[in-house]
Amino acid sequence: MEWLSLDSIVTILGILFGGGSGAFFTWRWMKKKAKAEAESAEVDMAQKVQDTYQQMLKDKDEEVQDKNRIINELREDRDHFRQDRNDLRERLEKTEETVRELQRLVARNGRQLEAMRPFMCYDLKCKKRVRVQASECEETKKQEIEPNNEL
Repeated sequence: MEWLSLDSIVTILGILFGGGSGAFFTWRWMKKKAKAEAESAEVDMAQKVQDTYQQMLKDKDEEVQDKNRIINELREDRDHFRQDRNDLRERLEKTEETVRELQRLVARNGRQLEAMRPFMCYDLKCKKRVRVQASECEETKKQEIEPNNEL
């Protein structure tokens, strides 16, 4: 048992409690420090990921708001165009009614003219000329005209 002599026991105890134990405690402390730094780095990375995610959500929200604003503007434009179209349709219907009324008046005037044609004198110097005014109820008013007066 030579190797278990007092010198070797003191050397082993010196290594364990002297330099060797310090290295062991230093290694253990370094391991805890590295673990804490790794956890800190993970937390920082998670915070960066969360910040990036929040920024993406904010950007997406702004994009959605812009699209909603555009949609609302397009809806307003559509409503204005519909209102304009309806106004134009009403004006067209009124214009068509006016045209139909004018056509009726032209037809009535044409009928009155045709009814009076046998009694018309185209000679402006004729002494028998009579001014005739047709009314709505087909009654006529006659006025004597002097020969050289114009109608």
